[in-house]
Order: sequence, then structure tokens, then C-alpha cells
Amino acid sequence: MLQGNRWGPLRLKVNRVKRPFKGGMLLDKWQQKENPQDGFAAEEWVASMVLAQDENNDSLEGLSKLDGRNSEKELLKDLIDSYPIELLGTPHVRKYGKNTAVLVKILDSYSRLLLQVHPDRNYAKEVFGSEFGKTEAWYILGGRRISGEEPYVLLGFKPGMTRKRWSELFYKQDVQGMCDALHRFPVRAGDVFLVESGVPHAIGSGCFLIEIQEPSDFTLRVERKAPEGKILSDFECHQGAGFARMLECFHYDTYAREEILAKYYLKPHVIERQAGGVRKSLVSNKDTPFFSMDEVEVWHNFSSSQDDRFSVVVVLSGRGDLIWAGGSMPVRQGEELFLPAALREVVWKSEEEESLRIVRCFPPDHDP
Repeated sequence: MLQGNRWGPLRLKVNRVKRPFKGGMLLDKWQQKENPQDGFAAEEWVASMVLAQDENNDSLEGLSKLDGRNSEKELLKDLIDSYPIELLGTPHVRKYGKNTAVLVKILDSYSRLLLQVHPDRNYAKEVFGSEFGKTEAWYILGGRRISGEEPYVLLGFKPGMTRKRWSELFYKQDVQGMCDALHRFPVRAGDVFLVESGVPHAIGSGCFLIEIQEPSDFTLRVERKAPEGKILSDFECHQGAGFARMLECFHYDTYAREEILAKYYLKPHVIERQAGGVRKSLVSNKDTPFFSMDEVEVWHNFSSSQDDRFSVVVVLSGRGDLIWAGGSMPVRQGEELFLPAALREVVWKSEEEESLRIVRCFPPDHDP
């Protein structure tokens, strides 16, 4: 929102993206939609400048749209192209250009996601011509039992796996063998996992989570048939890289279960207290150089500054107001906001009867 020469928060529209897995009912409920149900649009992309990777690439699927009430542009990408310094900040633009360098998603899985891997930056540059790979992190918001199973994730190769063995399992399409080769972890609300590029993984059934990641949609899948029965095309598996190159995307490091937990299970901790709220780190720049994420719980007022960088905000629960020098706006559960770098300081205010919980997502540090 541009008021005179003063920028305010930008409200984003709901932005569902179709994926080859079923889910979305908990996401519908959280967004307070009528008749919540599972389907194949089970991912919400937030503040996205990333096109969903598609064999035809003939749509704008994936790109976030701005609420027409507070923007002269329809797409967030177009507004950033017009006002990169005001929205992203001078240091960020100097390093990353007109790219947010981060992507946020919210997803709810009824079926297990396909076994997959994402490229590191070297692979992404060489194979896809991209400056960004796809390291990501998951913040578990909740979940549900599916067919008697509690929510879970698969992450990392167990000891004994080799590239030759993994290739054999893939070409045989021994899905159970591939699943058994990865560590399985039950998850519950509050858990945080880091998933580095090159590490095999899959979000299991029944997971409701926020994902923060590098801004790309390169997902290489080793299952030819989805749990719901969909047959994947070659492109949906290898994204144009070919099957041999796809298998090169995996890092074949193996870990004991305790090593995976020590390396990738993060522990949220309080980093700021105010009289009216508390802020805790979920993912820090010490955990990964590619992004950071925190959570703020407000029971009265909570002030925060942005230090000449933008943030992407998801309102987890509650309702209240967002106040800045040029105005204020009501906020409530399920809303998504982009806070421009030019918006230096804001105050979050909760309604008296319940606390307001928000997650704030940040791009990489712009320090040289």
C-alpha cells in the first residue's frame, strides 16, 4: 500500500497451487472456508514470485496476487519490478536484484507426498540454469490421523544406502524399499525440521505445516505412481533433467537416526520478550544461510523493526491490528501479508480475549 510517500503492509490473496498429492482440508478449515475438503490444490504459496513448474509453462500458476484494495498492481512480482528498493530494500536488491530470494508455503497432506529431492545451487545452475536450489524447512502446525497413522515425515538415507542401490530401487520402482531406506519421524505441532538440498525426503500423510524455502520449484520425484493412483509423466519426475541426471541430484551421505535429529531437527527458542508479547526463533541464519523464520505471540502490543529488509507474514491464529506510521489494518487467522522494507517499524496489537500468533519469514541476510 502506497500512501503518499509512505509504504504500508500489502495484503495477499489466497494462492492455491495444484500438486500430485491429495490434501487441503485442514488448510481450508484454517482459512475458514465453507465446506472444507481434500483435493489436489493442497499447497498455498505465499508472497510467491515463482511459477509452478509445469510441462507446458502456459499459466501464471504460483505467482501471488495482491488484494486489489491496497495495490496498483495485480501481481506482487509486478509491483516489486516497479518499486524494488522500496519493497525489498537497497542491500537486498544490490545482492539479489528484483527477486525476493525466498518462498513460503502452507500445505496439508492427506496422502504422503512422493519421495523426492531438491537440487543444490551447483546442480540447479548446471541443469536448470537457476541461481537458486531448494533447501527448505518445515514448521509443523498440526495434523490428523490418516488410516490409523499419526503424522510423520521421511528424511535422510539410513546407513548402507549407495547410489547403485538407490538406482536399482528406482528402476525397479520398489517404493516400499525406497521408503524403508529413509528415516521416519513422527511429528507434532511445534516441531521444526531443516531439509537441505540433496537430502531425500517426503512429507507423510496427515501433516499441516508452513514451509520456507529457496525460491524455486525444482522437485525431482522417484515414484512413477502417486499414492492416490496418478501416473506421473517423465517430466513430473525429472523436470527435464532425464532420469540419469535426476539420480545425480541426490547426496548419498548416510546417517544414523540420532545424527539426522542432531543435524536437522531444530529447537525453537525465545529471543525477545516485551511486556505485550514474545518472539521465538524457528529457523535462524545459524541453521542455514538461505532464509530465517520466527514466531511472535502477542497478548497486548508487540513492536518490531525490519532494518531495511522485507518480511512475509502469516497470521497463524487470533485477530488484532497491525499499526504503522501511516495507518492500521485489522488482521486475523489465515491472512498473508508482505511487509515492504520501506516499512521500518510496526506494532502488532491483539484483541483482548485471545492472543495473536504470527509467523514472520525473512530472505537471506544481505551482508557480503
